[in-house]
Amino acid sequence: MTTVDLARVGKNLVKSAESGETVELQSLWKDQPVVLFFLRRFGCQVCRWMASEISKLEPDLRANGVALVGVGPEEFGLKEFKEGGFFKGSIYVDEQKKTYKDLGFKRYTALSIVPAALGKKVRDIASKASAEGIQGNFSGDLLQSGGMLIVAKGGEKVLLHFIQDSPGDLVALEDISKALGVSSSAKAGQKPVCNDDVCTR
Repeated sequence: MTTVDLARVGKNLVKSAESGETVELQSLWKDQPVVLFFLRRFGCQVCRWMASEISKLEPDLRANGVALVGVGPEEFGLKEFKEGGFFKGSIYVDEQKKTYKDLGFKRYTALSIVPAALGKKVRDIASKASAEGIQGNFSGDLLQSGGMLIVAKGGEKVLLHFIQDSPGDLVALEDISKALGVSSSAKAGQKPVCNDDVCTR
C-alpha cells in the first residue's frame, strides 16, 4: 500500500469540468471531508456503473457535509459522461495524471490489459451495467487504472486509500460510509452472476 503524502499530493492541479478552473487538489478537502473517486476513463462502461453506484451515497454524504468528487485522467469522453448523468458529485480532470501516479494507481501494458479487462469481476459488472442500460466505449486511454481516496476535513488524515488491482475492483458503499463515520440507507446494486452467454467483455 502506497503511503499518501497529503501535503505533496494536495499541491497537484486538477481542472473543474464545470467551470474549467484549475485548482489544487487540497482545495477539495480544505473545508470538508471528501470522497475522491478516480475513474479509469469517462467512457468505461464499468466505471460508469461504479460512478452510479457511488452516487447512491451522495444525499447522505451531502447531509453530513462530505463532498463527493469524481476525477478522470483525461477530458476524452467527459461530455458524454456528464450528459449520461452517471455521477452525482463534482467532476475534475487530472490532465497530467500526476495524482494517479502519486496515489499508486497502476498503468496496464497493452498485454496486461486484455486479461484484466476480460476477468470475471469486469464481466460481471459489465453485464450489470448493460442490464441497467449503461453503455460504454473503448475510446481514450485504456491502460490507466483508478481507485479512491477519502480525506478528512483540512487534510487532517487519509481515511481510506484504495487502489484497483483489477478494473472491476471497487470499494463497497458500506466501507465508504464506515470510513467517514456516517450512516447511509443506500443499497448496493447486486452484481450479477456472470456466464459466457451474458458476458461479452
